Amino acid sequence: MNQATLVLVKPDGLKKSLTGNILTRLSETKLEIVATKMARVSRELAADHYRHLKDKPFFDDVVKYLQGEFHDRRKVMAMVYWGKDAINKVRDIAGATNPEEADPVSIRGSFGRITTKGVYENVIHASSDEKDAEREIKLWFKPAEIIVDLYPTKDTIIKDLKTKQWV
Repeated sequence: MNQATLVLVKPDGLKKSLTGNILTRLSETKLEIVATKMARVSRELAADHYRHLKDKPFFDDVVKYLQGEFHDRRKVMAMVYWGKDAINKVRDIAGATNPEEADPVSIRGSFGRITTKGVYENVIHASSDEKDAEREIKLWFKPAEIIVDLYPTKDTIIKDLKTKQWV
């Protein structure tokens, strides 16, 4: 059965110019990229993404980390990978969340580190299960930004919607 999973190349991965290395490793999964974009990360988006950690003492640090405050890169590369067993395939290549516990040939094992403050700079995010993947994908992407129909949608008409257009 096909699954979707959210992958984020985090600010430290962008700062270290690891995007190509990460994409090359992820290509080993033979999954399809069905959405991708560079995204600015607001405090609200980062806090919502990490809401499962809100009661942890390091919550503010992981929010700042995802916002790019530690690396002067206030953006992430967000992608949706799709295909058979996508979540497990991506998580296997990503490696353990703690870079010191990750397999040395995994993405996090190769490129991650733990700061002196104890923040895991693990260069990549990968959804942990189908429920989290759906929540995260809906948080980071609009339905029209994804080239396959992952979840049910509805058509809506929004009047007086202010939006930027090319001139």
